[in-house]
Amino acid sequence: MAAQTQTTRRPQTRASLTRDLAGLGVASGDTLVVHSSLKSLGWVCGAEQTAVHALLDAVGRTGTVVVPTQTMDNTDPSGWRNPPVPEDWWPTIRAQTPAFDPRITPSARMGRIAEAVRTWPGAVRSPHPQTSFAAVGARAGELMDHHPLDCRLGEDSPLARLERADARILLLGTGFDTCTALHLAEYRVPRPTTEESSCAVLTADGDRTWTTFTDVAPDSHDFPRLGSDLEARGGVVRGRVGEAAARLFSLPDAVAFATSWLTGHRAR
Repeated sequence: MAAQTQTTRRPQTRASLTRDLAGLGVASGDTLVVHSSLKSLGWVCGAEQTAVHALLDAVGRTGTVVVPTQTMDNTDPSGWRNPPVPEDWWPTIRAQTPAFDPRITPSARMGRIAEAVRTWPGAVRSPHPQTSFAAVGARAGELMDHHPLDCRLGEDSPLARLERADARILLLGTGFDTCTALHLAEYRVPRPTTEESSCAVLTADGDRTWTTFTDVAPDSHDFPRLGSDLEARGGVVRGRVGEAAARLFSLPDAVAFATSWLTGHRAR
């Protein structure tokens, strides 16, 4: 703990983080999609609990905080690369991976702030076994209500409803490579690439089954370059929240820009 305090300019608190969020432009009533790195904030008194309180304070009682709670470990092990697993393990993984349950399946790779939102009192989580979102706030229920298996991040996912809700995106110590909303644009380019994906799901009667579906293949390899061009065009507010470099921008605007950008750049 002592070493951590030496590398930070000041301890971050609920009040200081809320003040920084307001200074960046987060406003009462916002629907805010947050991608975050807790450690980027500096030393936070209360860690992720304080960070979530600050986000909820910033959007107020009429606002909503949304986070990605993806569970991409619930995929076919034949495609795992980081790290791969032995081929003779694959049948066991397919047979024994627990079915996705939005109430209890953790989102371990999304960061401590996202996991805190997922488990927050009143949180609502969308039911997709790979690309779920969780939300807390006034519009959580309507935004998370529906998320079919064969539409991970497309027109029938929470992302499209967030677009219609005029949501804003907050990158809190993270880059455009984490910006899940840009995947919505991949569904709108001509002839999007599709793939088969498999996962463990709960059946209607509560049993577990391994199932395969076809959907657009997500690919974020060029999102940093896309985001740089989006910033250069204007409309991205940059600032500091705690010690984190933060970006705030319109989700609908980013998706519209990304659709045009991907159509041109990936076609070449």
